[in-house]
Amino acid sequence: MMSLWSLLMPRAPMRRFALLDASGTCRALREARELPGEPGWVEVHELRAQWLGQALPLDVLVTPRRVGTRPSPALAA
Repeated sequence: MMSLWSLLMPRAPMRRFALLDASGTCRALREARELPGEPGWVEVHELRAQWLGQALPLDVLVTPRRVGTRPSPALAA
């Protein structure tokens, strides 16, 4: 029964987040379905414990998603 329910009501995928302090140092790591509500959390592609107490590499940051916006159509000349 549980598998049928999971087919009918799919869950959002788990996402990975890092908490950065004011100087850009990683203070915590979290995996959740949505962005944590507290300020300072950024989405990353993966979690690595070695980042704690360090600055995050720039290539691991996920670009923010724009919800509800569509690209504007090209204008005809």
